[in-house]
Amino acid sequence: MLRSSAVRFSHFLPSLLLLLAGLAAAYVKDLNVFFTSLFNVLPTLVLLLGGAYCAVYRRQRELFLMLTVYIAYFLLDTQTDYYRDNGKVREDAAVVFHLVCLLLPLLFGLFAAWQERTHLFQDMVARFAVLLAFGSVALGLEQSYPQALLMWLSEIRWPALHGAWMSLIQMSYPVFLSAFLLLAWQYWRSPRPLHAAQLVGLLGLFWMLPKTFILPFTLNIMCSQVMLMIAAAVAHEAYQMAFRDELTGLPGRRALNERMQRLGRNYVLAMSDVDHFKKFNDTHGHDVGDQVLRLVASKLSKISGGGRAYRYGGEEFALVFAGKTLEECMPHLEVIRESIASYNIQLRNQENRPQDDQQGRQRRGGSGASSVSVTVSIGVAERVEQRTPEEVLKSADQALYSAKGAGRNCVMAFGQSRRGAVRMDSVAG
Repeated sequence: MLRSSAVRFSHFLPSLLLLLAGLAAAYVKDLNVFFTSLFNVLPTLVLLLGGAYCAVYRRQRELFLMLTVYIAYFLLDTQTDYYRDNGKVREDAAVVFHLVCLLLPLLFGLFAAWQERTHLFQDMVARFAVLLAFGSVALGLEQSYPQALLMWLSEIRWPALHGAWMSLIQMSYPVFLSAFLLLAWQYWRSPRPLHAAQLVGLLGLFWMLPKTFILPFTLNIMCSQVMLMIAAAVAHEAYQMAFRDELTGLPGRRALNERMQRLGRNYVLAMSDVDHFKKFNDTHGHDVGDQVLRLVASKLSKISGGGRAYRYGGEEFALVFAGKTLEECMPHLEVIRESIASYNIQLRNQENRPQDDQQGRQRRGGSGASSVSVTVSIGVAERVEQRTPEEVLKSADQALYSAKGAGRNCVMAFGQSRRGAVRMDSVAG
């Protein structure tokens, strides 16, 4: 549970930092010429760089989110520039501002929830069509019926729900709320850095709009920050794809190689392998095999003693203990080996899965489902003088083969005899 909470917090952290930085910058007074010039070009620069980044990686949802924010920025920036230069707003300022307050959360929520499920070109055409349709209708109404549109937008439809604190048109609040609930539900179903960035970005836009004509450069700063959140989320997910194993959620082989270069002088490496995994896969199927790998990974991720688990490949996992000795690590490895061996996996008919967690707990507690258990063998090696991390890992792998030869379901250190292996014979697999 704590690890899951930490992962979710890491999804939000970059966006929250960007949001806080944007809020702080918006309230700074008497900016010098450098920052004034920077904030004037920052949104366009972020769109060009971030949009190119998204286009290269074919992230069309993120690209259209940036484009939506930038269009809103361009429309409002034209109004704020006129206001700063002339000391008064343009004649169409109210209707343009109200349209942005209504359409920005609507399109942001729509594009954020619109996942890429079709051909890339068809998806791009469909998104452009939606953007063009909304833009064309809004522009046509604004040009043909400006006063009627302004009255319709600014009308208070629910007097009982209207508060003096509301600085936007009343209709924009349910649209913002609906978009927020939709994106919150999307994150709850599929926790991802992008979904977290969309939530935080929507909050930033909600804060920005009432301050557009009040705080200088609020529009420039917050629009830039929201687009940066989206670009940072793309980079975050690209990092996860490269360094994290999708099946188990553990850091992968590339992350292990990078960690091994920063271990220092004293460390212990361990290699763990699921016993008889190929036979288990052939007997119960690959779906159950994947379930076993996720179980083992979950157990290994909770190892105590300062260890960190990595998916090495197949049914093999690596454990890294930085700044530890072999004697300090062996008890923790034995605890995790026994924890895996004593855990029973309930096998259920995939066509008759429970509909909720309560039914699942009742079935697991019953006797109707068959159960299986797996064991792991672990080989351990400690760094000695003039040995590289690759050599230590190779020694741990050799110790793993020795543990297999000793009957499996045991922990064996490099150079240790079979007689000295830590093992539970009663559940050896």
